Amino acid sequence: MPKRNTVQRRHGILALLNEQGQVQVDELARRFETSEVTIRKDLSTLEQSGLLLRRYGGAVQLPAELTSADDHSEPKENISQRKQAIASAAAALIRDHNRIIIDFGTTTAALIPALHSKRGLVVMTNSLNVANAVRELENEPTLLLSGGTWDAHSESFQGQIAEQVLRSYDFDQLFIGCDGIDLERGTTTFNELFSLSRVMAEAAREVVVLAEADKVGRRIPNLELPWSAVNILITDDRLRPEHQTQIEQQGVRVIIAGPHQGA
Repeated sequence: MPKRNTVQRRHGILALLNEQGQVQVDELARRFETSEVTIRKDLSTLEQSGLLLRRYGGAVQLPAELTSADDHSEPKENISQRKQAIASAAAALIRDHNRIIIDFGTTTAALIPALHSKRGLVVMTNSLNVANAVRELENEPTLLLSGGTWDAHSESFQGQIAEQVLRSYDFDQLFIGCDGIDLERGTTTFNELFSLSRVMAEAAREVVVLAEADKVGRRIPNLELPWSAVNILITDDRLRPEHQTQIEQQGVRVIIAGPHQGA
């Protein structure tokens, strides 16, 4: 019964979102007679499924430029294979005993299982999901948490304390995702709390962006990392050659992850 209620509630949330264009956590909690924590989990799951975008205190419909790419929907296993291929290519850059930062996000989280053969890793993250996945690895990397203020929207720790912690360490690599890629400016995000991302980049000798090719060209307002702060972009084989050339002209190495890498 609880599982069925969860499915029905999430369908109800999407129906309201289609009617109103946006929804608020507190209003949804009252309507569905459940806690705000439960509603936030619902919104997080729906966002990960590409059905909405979370905003502070609620959620909004996907912008038209994002939903248009979903009109020609693909099987979920294809999307998963691309993430795994990108994660595999990223793992190939990591040496034993490296000190790395892994930012929150579904693409970066896909990197964790690929770390099982690495020895002596030190892993810093601001994500509880990433931290829990690292804890499950049999090679037992040293795990560091950034601390800071919990942001329910991104389900990660943010804020000045997290920034201070990051500044007190020195790392070999940062692995970070993004919501979009501006060919002229750099990586972009819907999240307004992007200052920690820049501190992470400053604390690492090499910054590696993990992003599927359909994020290239998305028009998103917040610049997260300028190209001058990025060393490597790992994406999939749908990246257009002219876009690859434009990104490489910014001084960024582009790695194309094919399906064979996720096998």
